[in-house]
Formats: sequence, C-alpha cells, structure tokens
Amino acid sequence: MRVPDESDVRSHLRSPEVAARVGLWLGICFAVAFLTGLYSHALQDPPSWFVPLRRPVWSYRVSQGLHYLAGTACVPLLLVKLYAVYPKLFARPPWLDRAALLRHGLERASIALLVASSLFQVATGLANSTQWYPWAFSFRSTHYAVAWVAIGSLLVHVAVKLPTIRAALRADPAASGPGPRAEGGLSRRALIRTTYLATGLVVVSVAGSAVPWLRRVSVFENHFVPSGGIPINKTARRAGVTVLSTDPGWRLEVVHGQRTASLSREDLRALPRQVARLPIACVEGWSASGEWDGVRVRDLLALVGAPRGSVVTVTSLQPDGPFRTSTLLPAESDDPLTLVALGLDGDDLSIDHGFPCRLIAPGRPGVLQTKWLARIEVES
Repeated sequence: MRVPDESDVRSHLRSPEVAARVGLWLGICFAVAFLTGLYSHALQDPPSWFVPLRRPVWSYRVSQGLHYLAGTACVPLLLVKLYAVYPKLFARPPWLDRAALLRHGLERASIALLVASSLFQVATGLANSTQWYPWAFSFRSTHYAVAWVAIGSLLVHVAVKLPTIRAALRADPAASGPGPRAEGGLSRRALIRTTYLATGLVVVSVAGSAVPWLRRVSVFENHFVPSGGIPINKTARRAGVTVLSTDPGWRLEVVHGQRTASLSREDLRALPRQVARLPIACVEGWSASGEWDGVRVRDLLALVGAPRGSVVTVTSLQPDGPFRTSTLLPAESDDPLTLVALGLDGDDLSIDHGFPCRLIAPGRPGVLQTKWLARIEVES
C-alpha cells in the first residue's frame, strides 16, 4: 500500500491564500479567547497581585461574552483551515538538508500540538457551554492548561510560517494554484466569503446568550430562563438545599474573630438597603441584568467590627461542590455595590435564585455570585 503524497489530494481550493486568510481570523479569535480566558481564570483563582476590574459593572459580562463568541467562531474557521492545509500533512521531509529538516520537524511538532489542542479547546468549550461533561477530569483546570499549549504552539507555527503567511496574504486568491477548478465549482474567493458568512451566522445563532438584543434570532440559546428574566444554571434541588434554604430557623452568620452576628431574613430586611442594577454573567457564556435589592456586605462586616479592606469568605448552604465557598478581595468587600441580595426585580428571591439570600457583586463570574448564603467570615 502506497503512502499518500501531497499531490494526491490537490485542489484549487486548498491553497496558501485560502489558509492564510482564514487562519488570520482564526488566530484573532484564538487570541481573544485566550486573553479573556486568562482574565476569567484570574477572577476565579486570583494570584496575590491580581486586582479585579470592578468598573464598569458589566466588565466581566463583556469579557466572557467575547470569550464565548470568539470560541464559537473558531468552529467553522478551524474546519476550513484544516481543509485548506490538509495536503501538507503528506509532504515529504527534506532528508538531505539538515537545516530544512529541523525546520520541518519543528513545524510538524507545532502543527500536531496546535491541531490537537485546538480541537480539544473548541470541543470542550462547546460542551461546557451546554453544561455537558462526558469526562472525568476538571474542565476548568484542564481547559486552562491546554490553552497555554494551544497558544504556544500557535506562536511557534506562526513564527515558522511567517514568510509564507505574508506572501499568501499579499497574493491574489484567484491566482492559479494547485489542482484544476471544476467547471461551475466554488472559487477560492467564494470559499473565503462563505467561510466568513458561515462564521457570522454561527456567532449570531448563539449570541443571544450574551447579547440581549440578539435573543430573538439566536436559535441555539437554550439556558433555563424563569419569569424573572435571569437564567438559572443550578437549581436548589440540584444543589441539595431545598430543605435548608426554606428552614424557618435559618440564620446568616457574620463572623470576625470572636465576634459573631446571627441574622434572620427579617433582621436583614430591617438593615439599610441598597438597590443596584447589576449584570450576572456565567462562564458558559450567558449573561443578564437585574435589579438587586439587599444589604451592603461592608455594612454587615461593620456589625462585627471588621476593618475596611478585609478579605472575606462566603459560604453556601449547599453541602459540597467546587464553588460552595468564594472569596471577596478587599476591593470587593468594600465596594458599595457588593450586596447580600434579598430580592430581584421587585420580588423576593426565588429559591432557585438563592433564597433566603445570595451574594451579588460587580465584575464577578456567576459561579462566584454565591447563592443560599450561610456564613460570611473575615479571614484573619
């Protein structure tokens, strides 16, 4: 059986001009997804030097929306890019030229890593957006680690192929190239334009999750949205808090050292209230705004004598899960818009939205907007 040769899969559509133009936009989408992903990861697992962006209040909504849409746009772009460069997989190594052989090996290694990591990132990202996890590993940590592999291999690939990329971008896509064009068949320009159009349609079809005014035309927006208008990822039943959250004996504990305040919902309602319109944005890509009514966290901390600039841990009633607790950095705990919310859009919180109370703060991922609060504790 003969090993296929590059000439066996030639087509006029498979050309450097097509690959470079589609690859340019694919690279831009990868860069946007990578940078916004780094920001989201830093918010969820902040290094000591990290200061979250709290204003504008919709900063994370925009960041994660861009991440979601850029990742979605990668799907058609990646498929067409792979189609355009497919024949290169069968190119013979230049065995007699050591320098060329080294470049060839480096390029092939970077391509193998790039293709594998790109397909992994796109596939797992899409699965995450639908909350489908058919694997045993941690999505967040693995997606983050493989993102570095993808961006590193992409940079190596671009560095190796930069002269070819520059020449292809300057060249006319309609110029003659490998393989004859079938009579009446698709031209290279038409393939490029069709790819851009398909990418736009795919983005619009899911953009309603992140862009409210596109919801009527986004056919794949499928998050559970109750009458309150804010989507729900995890219900009280799924979190295992249905009984605990409706217990008449529930109290919110605010703790600073040896001082503790134990507050019922009525106690919280009797404190000075703050109403703020804040968005909530989830790592899966959706976002929505609501009018939240509650008590400022800094006012609750003042009840137990906590100083300004405190690092605070909030704990949920849910018995387990990676986001059962979350941390408020000093700038967040001091923020007048960081609230223990009791109501949403003029009504009491529903149980699925976090009754009896929940955290809501500007610029935080939805997974850190802890629901069904049980305890607020100042770290020593």
